[in-house]
Amino acid sequence: MKSAFMARTLAILLAMVLILTACSGGGGSNSEPPAPSAPSAAEEEESAQEPGEQTVVQDFGKDVSGEVTIWVFNENVFEEIADAFMAEYPKIKVNTIFVPFAELHDKLQTALASGTGAPDIAEVEQGQFTRYVTGGVLENLLAEPYDAGQYKDLVPEYNWERWMSPDGKQLLGMPWDSTPGVWYYRADIFEELGLPSDPAELGEYITDGENFLALTQVLTSNGKYLFEWRDGPIHWAGDEIGYFDDNLNWIRDNDRLVQILDYTKRGNQMNWAPHMGIFTDEGKQLVLSGQVAGVALGSWGARELAVSFPELSGKWRVTNLPFGLNFPIGGSSFVIPSQSPNKEAAWVYLQWAMRSENAWKIWTKYSIQPGYSDIAQMEWYAEQANAFLGGQQDYKMYEELAHLIPTKRLNPLDGRGWELWVPRILDALDKNIDSRTTLQLAKEDAENILKEDIEKLRQQLQQP
Repeated sequence: MKSAFMARTLAILLAMVLILTACSGGGGSNSEPPAPSAPSAAEEEESAQEPGEQTVVQDFGKDVSGEVTIWVFNENVFEEIADAFMAEYPKIKVNTIFVPFAELHDKLQTALASGTGAPDIAEVEQGQFTRYVTGGVLENLLAEPYDAGQYKDLVPEYNWERWMSPDGKQLLGMPWDSTPGVWYYRADIFEELGLPSDPAELGEYITDGENFLALTQVLTSNGKYLFEWRDGPIHWAGDEIGYFDDNLNWIRDNDRLVQILDYTKRGNQMNWAPHMGIFTDEGKQLVLSGQVAGVALGSWGARELAVSFPELSGKWRVTNLPFGLNFPIGGSSFVIPSQSPNKEAAWVYLQWAMRSENAWKIWTKYSIQPGYSDIAQMEWYAEQANAFLGGQQDYKMYEELAHLIPTKRLNPLDGRGWELWVPRILDALDKNIDSRTTLQLAKEDAENILKEDIEKLRQQLQQP
């Protein structure tokens, strides 16, 4: 770190008041990523062409015929994917039906419960996924004839495990995008304030919590915010591990979370976030005025920032999250309902969409990061420079971070856990309640209020 900045940082740290005071105005791994295993002869995609030539992909079932209906909540890209697929697999017709996000997930749950009316494939977001993981309503993609386990070594571990059933025995969703949480920041503002602006240098610096609070002091004293939500970091830390272990025991009460909650309380006292979304009308004005100098989003965030703030192109950069935290923000999967009459054709389509290089050349045009390491390491992808981020090769960084995300398994009680968790966190921020006490109270809430639900889910998971 540059000496001038370190001197300034030391002065800030010495001047910071370390005794927490009551708040007011409350509101509602370090190893290198593993190299992917070599594909088998049956899996290998031929790529011996000269650069620029179309890659010849493996045959996922050229002899299969049928008609596949897929429900999606993302517009535009799926039509292009369907057209490209049908050009290679003309015996299979794909009907892509756009359904708004909330409606799709509700409609799918109703269809699965009734046993009729579901599509052959549905796009499902990770926060909604647990609505469908019990009752045998989805196909287990590890079983025959799917055998999706052949792709496991190509997927970052976290992105495989999050689509498993709560008992870890079935793969209910096909991994698609990789969405590591990252921190986008205004490099021009950081330079003006004498702060490190290089992504690698800044990323290493803010891994240390005290360093990040020192940086917070500089920015907030100049009227700048560091991200959207004042309670953000403690929720990131919680989302890194989930709510329950494999035996449905509450796990959000460890020393690491106590430390991050302490940091969150101190940062909140410095007014480090406006506590509103930056894509709201008011939030956009804060970004355009330069008051918001950073935002924590998934790796899809550059796309959203570029669409919403084209006039700020070249001023943003991206680095890892502060405090050494790594967790996915968002992400979706594809499920095959057990009631589908076209499972064979659906599986051909899914494999092509997930494993074909031609498919990924379409997905990535829409800033969808591949969840398969062999695709992510291809030169045409990894070496791309993002003009909105000043020419930074952000895709390469996203892939590295994806392999550092701890694994966790989702379950149907996570939503209830969130409802109990948030009020305790806001109380800690607004009333300066001891962090360890706060986490213990949240645990007691979960164990008492969710006792019957936990026991019911345990019994469900024990059924053959």
